[in-house]
Amino acid sequence: MTKTAEQILEFVVKAADDKLSEEIVALDMRGVSLLADYFVVTHGNNERQIYAITEAIKDAAEENQVEVRNIEGKDGGNWILIDLGEVIVHLFNQEEREFYQLERLWTDAPFVDVSNWTE
Repeated sequence: MTKTAEQILEFVVKAADDKLSEEIVALDMRGVSLLADYFVVTHGNNERQIYAITEAIKDAAEENQVEVRNIEGKDGGNWILIDLGEVIVHLFNQEEREFYQLERLWTDAPFVDVSNWTE
């Protein structure tokens, strides 16, 4: 069964939160960008945590039968992009996140309340 963009967003947020990802933000990109329906922006505190978050999202995608189209930046660990089609995850280390400030770059995109999916 094909997952909706909202279902993908939910399992991504939950997987990131399970690995203690910091400040998870979801942006509704519909009507703003043709790239994806949602962007998720978050960060980890160190390279090991960032790797664990990446693996958790990848595993959740496989469990939900959602194709991981691409993972970029995995070797550097500063900014990892996980392309799940309708949902694109931007996973940073804290310094890179503060530098690029993607949430501010996409000010036209409304925030999605993900508080029900995080602890």
